[in-house]
Amino acid sequence: MILSIISAIANNNEIGMKNELLWNLPIDMKHFRETTSGHPVIMGQKTFESLGVSPDGTLGKPLPNRRNIVLTLDKDFKREEVEVYYSIGELEKELNETMGKEEEAFIIGGGQIYKLFIDKADRLYITHVDASFPDADTLFPAIDQTKWKIISEDRHEKDEKNIYDCNFIIYERIGK
Repeated sequence: MILSIISAIANNNEIGMKNELLWNLPIDMKHFRETTSGHPVIMGQKTFESLGVSPDGTLGKPLPNRRNIVLTLDKDFKREEVEVYYSIGELEKELNETMGKEEEAFIIGGGQIYKLFIDKADRLYITHVDASFPDADTLFPAIDQTKWKIISEDRHEKDEKNIYDCNFIIYERIGK
């Protein structure tokens, strides 16, 4: 299994505030959908709950065309439409048993989940957003350039739909 992290981060590693994204970049949303579609996505409970409201009125709506996996410490959290795990060990065991060596799973947030998996990930898909948000309350972990190498880069300038310049960069762990 290939374990990847996908996130958009601002100039100072900002990713969110009050459990919401800091920007609306349609080009990044399209990139996220295309990159993660058909793959398992792993997220924390807060991230799942920020995805909307399910038909039964509970917070959280699974992302379509993906195996939705929630990692939480809340033993009372259960949803029929997603897989729920209460420990990293339990989740890793399940993924190793159900995924092939070349299959890719994506960590999609939030901040605490990124911190738990940054040292376990094989690849990072990072949208670098050229902006700063000093009031952000959630940060992405620092990307240690001695552990990661850039394998692709795709720059996009702001336009009428996207208010910030951004750069899609894929990093691969050095030594993997």
